[in-house]
Amino acid sequence: MDPHQDSGAPPGDDDAAVREIACDESGSDGENLTGGNTDVFAHAGVQVPVADAARALREIRDRIRSPATEYKATHLLREKHRTVLEWFLAPGGPVHGAARVHVTEKSFFVLDRLAGVLVDDRGAAAELYRTVREALGAEDGQRFLSVANRLLRTRNGAEPGSSVPLFFETLDGLRRACADTDAGSALGRLAAGRGRAEAYRAGLLDGPAVRIPVLNPLLPAIVATAAYWSGPERRPVRLVHDRQNLLTPGRIAWIEETARRSGVALTELRLVVARDDPRVQLADFLAGIARKAAGDALRGDGDPGLVALLRPYVDPASLWGDGGTADALGLSAPNSSVRAWN
Repeated sequence: MDPHQDSGAPPGDDDAAVREIACDESGSDGENLTGGNTDVFAHAGVQVPVADAARALREIRDRIRSPATEYKATHLLREKHRTVLEWFLAPGGPVHGAARVHVTEKSFFVLDRLAGVLVDDRGAAAELYRTVREALGAEDGQRFLSVANRLLRTRNGAEPGSSVPLFFETLDGLRRACADTDAGSALGRLAAGRGRAEAYRAGLLDGPAVRIPVLNPLLPAIVATAAYWSGPERRPVRLVHDRQNLLTPGRIAWIEETARRSGVALTELRLVVARDDPRVQLADFLAGIARKAAGDALRGDGDPGLVALLRPYVDPASLWGDGGTADALGLSAPNSSVRAWN
């Protein structure tokens, strides 16, 4: 096994002045984290020379032989191409020892952000997660997550002011139902945060022109990717990223400044068209594979062999709440993030 995989230190060419990392994501539903299409968001970065990445794409095309003009992770995830998928991730494959993927469990991300807004306590997210998963049950837990998502998201449709009363009405009902349990205590802490919730919503209306959406996992994942590749030695890093509508010039400036304030030597975040950069296409493969494998595992329908292949790539700083799948992915759980958006 690559020694960098054991230590958690980023691999790479130590003689290069700046590490250039190609990035892409999978599982983006914007700020709709509780009613979207996926349970997991994944953001991958690879450090592979352009020529090597192009050679790997040609190899994948030769092996899969699909007429598609642009290959995606779904091509590798088809059962008939299992050998190609295993080759891609296994030792000796094109990204082994040269890639990392940051995964976010979306329901835990909502609770992490909710705890930050209402009680300003990173540890509260873990207690809330246990409450939602174990005490509230599937229906009430999903209802709570939905109103929390609505409270925090930047856009709430025609009646943005309704999100605060809706959240606290739902919260009060759940508190009464759980009054004699540990869940009642966890939910009670949130009840004292109504003033903070109202101030948060007011800030969205009156805040700066460049809004940083609390609930979109892409921005913190990019900062985390830069932090991993910069490493404890603070090596300069340039990120080359697939174009995203969210990544406006103002938000790119925010990402770069946030990273630098955190001690990460991010020199630049540059947007490219994925089909024009084979390195970004490799990052797209890894992100899509990680999103599917981690999401299936989270729902109890995982592929142990695929998760085992994925494990060396998973960033230890990933934002994850579920203990069982965290063990399989090589993570500690719950694993909260730094709230750089505050």
